[in-house]
Amino acid sequence: MTTVDDLKEPAFAFAIVGYSARLPGAADVDEFWEVMRQGRDAVSEIPGDRLDLDEYYDPDPDTPGKFATRRAGLIEDIKEFDAPFFGVSPREAMFMDPQHRLLLETAWHAVEQAGIAPSSLAGTKTGVFMGISTQDYLTLLTKALTLEDIEAYLAIVTSPAAAAGRISYRLGLVGPAVSVDTACSSSLVAVHQACQALRLGECDLALVGGVNLLISPATMINFSRAHMLAPDGRCKTFDAAADGYVRGEGCGVVVVKRLDDAIRDNDRIRAVIRGSAVNQDGASGGLTV
Repeated sequence: MTTVDDLKEPAFAFAIVGYSARLPGAADVDEFWEVMRQGRDAVSEIPGDRLDLDEYYDPDPDTPGKFATRRAGLIEDIKEFDAPFFGVSPREAMFMDPQHRLLLETAWHAVEQAGIAPSSLAGTKTGVFMGISTQDYLTLLTKALTLEDIEAYLAIVTSPAAAAGRISYRLGLVGPAVSVDTACSSSLVAVHQACQALRLGECDLALVGGVNLLISPATMINFSRAHMLAPDGRCKTFDAAADGYVRGEGCGVVVVKRLDDAIRDNDRIRAVIRGSAVNQDGASGGLTV
């Protein structure tokens, strides 16, 4: 049986007291657990309302303007957003990167799932640390807009920095607001940065997570030309047959506190972070290795 003393080692440990997620095949964490428990495949053929395979698919990854896979892990309803609830005007919402919208919704749900009234966080030293490393929507906007179409909202609603800043703004938080881009490790590094901020007393609560949406054919084409995508839509990591990876999307946010504080406040502790670290491989085999 786990005791309070067991949880409190090492000296600086951190408690996850709330969470929320939108993932392929699952609208929330409970549904994702069922996907995992049942061993369901959440990778599917890319639907036409996301990317037109008739236009962009070609089995040869070296074909210009095409990508060599038909499959990805995608979530549903990325166009849906309750703009008035979050104080966003309809026009601003139209230009707003769907990744920003998804992070805002998921962070709100995570706070509620932690048993915290979102309004009660206004003015508190709550930090926001979000991993975000793609700008597909900005690519689409840049292609679609003329110089005369550019709105005052454009920079704010597509800036990665605003992905974290908007959450702090909506909730009235005064702790750090940091967007992290270290490519595939962005969310893990965001967790590390949050733990460091909690350790140093820069914040007393942290909303930590990441987001990724696949909405531009340009990124798919880029990765395909680099021979990074598995043509059959199956990851075969560390296998002799490995021939690329499968792109996926989703959003997840956790609510993190210092473990001592969570125990003091009688929070429901979902998991314990006992350590984190950040490094770089330096001059290794190549940038994409």
